[in-house]
Amino acid sequence: MHKYIGKSMHRKEDYRLLTGMGMFVGDISLTNMAEAVFVRSPHAHAKIVGINIEAAKALKGVYGIFTAKDIEDLKPLTQFESHCFLPPNLVEAISPTINFNYEDILAKKKVTYVGQSVAIVVAKNRYIAEDAADLVEVTYEPLQPLVDPYEARKEDAILIQEHLENNIQSHFHVTTGNVEQAFAEADYIMNEKIRTPRLGSNPLETRGVVAKFDTRNQELRVWSSSQMPYEIRSTLAHCLSLPDLSIRVTAPDVGGGFGPKGGVHPEEIVIPYLAKKLQRPIKWVEDRMEHLTSARQSRDQIHDVKVSFKQDGTITAIKDFFVIDSGAVNFFALTCAYNSAYHLRGAYKIPNYDSECEVILTNKTPNVPFRGAGRPEVVFVMDRIIDIVARKLKVDPIEIMKKNMIQAEDMPYDQGILVKDGHQLIYDSGDYPDALRKAVDLVDYDAFRKEQEEKKKEGKLVGIGISSYVEGTGAGPYEGAHISIDPSGHVTAYLGCTPQGQGHETVFSQIAADGLGVNPQNITVRVGETTVLPMGQGTYASRSAVNAGSAIYEAALKMREKVLKIAAHLLKTDEDLVIDEGKIYAETSPEKFVTYQDVGRAALPAKLGNLPAGMEASLEVTHYFAPPTVTFAASIHMAQVEVDKETGFVDLQKYSVVHDCGTVINPMIVDGQVQGGIAQGIGSALYEEIVYDQTGQLLTGTYMDYLLPTSMEVPTVAKAHQEFKSTRNRLGIKGVGEGGAIAPPAAIANAIVDALHPLEIKTNDLPISPNKLRTWIKEAEASFQALQTN
Repeated sequence: MHKYIGKSMHRKEDYRLLTGMGMFVGDISLTNMAEAVFVRSPHAHAKIVGINIEAAKALKGVYGIFTAKDIEDLKPLTQFESHCFLPPNLVEAISPTINFNYEDILAKKKVTYVGQSVAIVVAKNRYIAEDAADLVEVTYEPLQPLVDPYEARKEDAILIQEHLENNIQSHFHVTTGNVEQAFAEADYIMNEKIRTPRLGSNPLETRGVVAKFDTRNQELRVWSSSQMPYEIRSTLAHCLSLPDLSIRVTAPDVGGGFGPKGGVHPEEIVIPYLAKKLQRPIKWVEDRMEHLTSARQSRDQIHDVKVSFKQDGTITAIKDFFVIDSGAVNFFALTCAYNSAYHLRGAYKIPNYDSECEVILTNKTPNVPFRGAGRPEVVFVMDRIIDIVARKLKVDPIEIMKKNMIQAEDMPYDQGILVKDGHQLIYDSGDYPDALRKAVDLVDYDAFRKEQEEKKKEGKLVGIGISSYVEGTGAGPYEGAHISIDPSGHVTAYLGCTPQGQGHETVFSQIAADGLGVNPQNITVRVGETTVLPMGQGTYASRSAVNAGSAIYEAALKMREKVLKIAAHLLKTDEDLVIDEGKIYAETSPEKFVTYQDVGRAALPAKLGNLPAGMEASLEVTHYFAPPTVTFAASIHMAQVEVDKETGFVDLQKYSVVHDCGTVINPMIVDGQVQGGIAQGIGSALYEEIVYDQTGQLLTGTYMDYLLPTSMEVPTVAKAHQEFKSTRNRLGIKGVGEGGAIAPPAAIANAIVDALHPLEIKTNDLPISPNKLRTWIKEAEASFQALQTN
């Protein structure tokens, strides 16, 4: 029985962050610090003919202007090795092709997307650097830009990365069962084209880097607004040919990450490089225009999907071919692509499945994982399929869900293919029909249907839409934790994962407190720093609670054993001891106790301490947790909308969620994660889309054009929890960070279709903007009238 795990506790971080006492990259100010500004390409595809920096160099206060030829000893930024490794059995199963691709830190011979860095100005302050950047003259020879992935994949298409044979950077094919036989035996076959557009992550804090080189210690010190400081350290070590441990990377307070702050950007390499070269600290903070143009983007999938089903609603097979527009570089190999392929069937028994993917290079900003990382795209596909099948058969979508859903007694359930880590795709725990029942009760579904009929008589078009998903969370390969207890008895825990607002200091102190038998207030959690542990991974892929949480719990249990041995020695007893709120005693004599402070002092070296014979001094424990494979969280989302048929505007009136993330560590934080994720999912459904014209120019480079939901568009979400514990870690934790963002597009799209019934529209193309929806309504009305006339 846990005392603190499962309890809603106020976040330790909030006082500091809400009172303006946080420390972000933009707050860092070092003596003699210069500031940097990048000169970026206005062309999507062009040769660099020449760069004239003379006028810019003459500006007072400029310390240096650097182009590719000035940093030739810097290696290019390549695919991230940890994401490109595929286990041999997975390679055999999916026959992948992954063509090596890269991005120069500063463009050398040509540029491949608008916003690519061509030169960097380092000056006394940002104002001078901006003025100097405007004086840098770059002469370009424009090349044909490719912005359509279908055009880019053609054999005669101009090459974006010229060392490759074509623009198909990656490819794989995964299959199970017998799709063709299922198609031959089906009552119905349908074909659909379903698209999720390109998005930006839009964190509150844009990217930023500060770096300095400590000549005394020969240490490169870097601060970055990053999710993965260890990845930055290893990439810097590779690009600069330095030992890993001569580089110290800190992620201070980070104002949101969501995926695109994972991995490494060219700016995170060249700023430290120049700090070392110029022997002075350098700072770069991205402005919002840069962020919208140059920061990594996401999603951008098009699925051509073929589905077979029977008259009773049983879905017998899915065949999916999809392309991902990866932009000019694919740093993450098959991460999003294979995530999509192995997640598409979700909570459903569909034994015959075939999925093939091509990752295409185009002249757009590179595409990387974003909250959900390939899952929202295919949940949208699967739940549009469910809805379309239901409407074809003229039954409620819930009936199709029930007909095809994996049952609780089927657990553990094998989906017949592999996870990206090479293990069988086996759902270890959960009850999806129970989640559906809870969701139906949460919204009072039958009452809504009656109310819907009455409102439609009044001319109000209201609808309800449903989405379900199963998400692989807690990805490895590992995460670590180190716990130390000082002579005062205070506990300090160090972790390799890095928060961007998730509440790590609170959650991990709760876990450690239960392992150690102390109050969470007696625990300090330190994160975001490569020196706290020799190895770490970072915060992404709904993995921190599973991996870092398990690591800190196992470390706490190891420490507990040592503490109990020292306490038994101090108490001169062989009885079993109890630890409660830092007091250690035998159950038979609770009045005779020692404290963590007593144990901490006893652990001092030599004559200062009082340790059992043969025990080493100090209280230090490290544990690395490597999950056997991913855990599987699950959820049901329900959206209730009203549609204005004349304008195409959608009013999202209510939203409800039933969620299973295994053991809930802090319910308040879980609820916050779900609510925040849903806000992003609403943006994906109704508002957000990065748009390029045919020349590769960004048309949505400001918030006048790239729309985000505000608090007015995001309802307070009704939430209910399941707790089916994972079998893959001692605490039974599953991930929760991405879940809220995965299902809203599908739930909202299906609700819009439901509201407009009996008009037959297909909301297969996100976002469902008013002008797009109004066009669909007009087309459906015309078809309906033609049908009535005939």
